[in-house]
Amino acid sequence: MPIGSDEFRAVLGRFASGVTVLTVRKPDGEDHGMTASAFCSVSLMPPLVLACIEHNTEMHGLIQTAEHFGVNILEESQEALSRRFAELPAGRFDGLGYTRAESGVVLLDDALAQMECRVVTRHEAGDHLIVVGEVDWAEVQSGRPLLYYRGGYAQLER
Repeated sequence: MPIGSDEFRAVLGRFASGVTVLTVRKPDGEDHGMTASAFCSVSLMPPLVLACIEHNTEMHGLIQTAEHFGVNILEESQEALSRRFAELPAGRFDGLGYTRAESGVVLLDDALAQMECRVVTRHEAGDHLIVVGEVDWAEVQSGRPLLYYRGGYAQLER
């Protein structure tokens, strides 16, 4: 018999993860982004990553038909940016610096790392959609990652 959702959440809270902002471009050209910590590498050859998108998010509907998505791995000083993309319903990109990848997805300035990914497959899994993307372009900066641990933000100790 599976464990309960509260116990499962407590167990998974002990696993520290990085924090990302995923971005897509809507069919009408409008940008959308959301904070996600359910992100990881899948393969080196070819370079594949995956992200898990909860069904009740706007991103879920958009990533169903998107051909590309952007991944912005946040730096330790970007907690406010993470909260903005997790909580703010509209205007998430207002006043932010960013560039566009070749596909048009937003890549946020000052992120620790950025990737432009081409969607290669999608898999339904419980209350989430797993999206696998092949990394077409990536760039890294020096710095330290913003972490998510036990339901809150954390930083590596110096």
